[in-house]
Amino acid sequence: MSRGHKQEEADARQGRVAALVIAGTMILWVGAQWLGGQLGLPTRFAFLFDLAAMAALFWALVVTYQIWRRRRDN
Repeated sequence: MSRGHKQEEADARQGRVAALVIAGTMILWVGAQWLGGQLGLPTRFAFLFDLAAMAALFWALVVTYQIWRRRRDN
């Protein structure tokens, strides 16, 4: 396998991971918001869920940007 083909496979793998993180984050975030409302959790827990979701989505954004830069440069 050529170096370029290996990099394309690695980029595709990273893209799939980023997509799973985005989808999983949104599902868990919506579920946490609903569960928090049902259990009557304090608002600070809602902010904690929000911050965790933002961190995961930021990570996915960074990974996606890195993939885009690598593909653009090649």
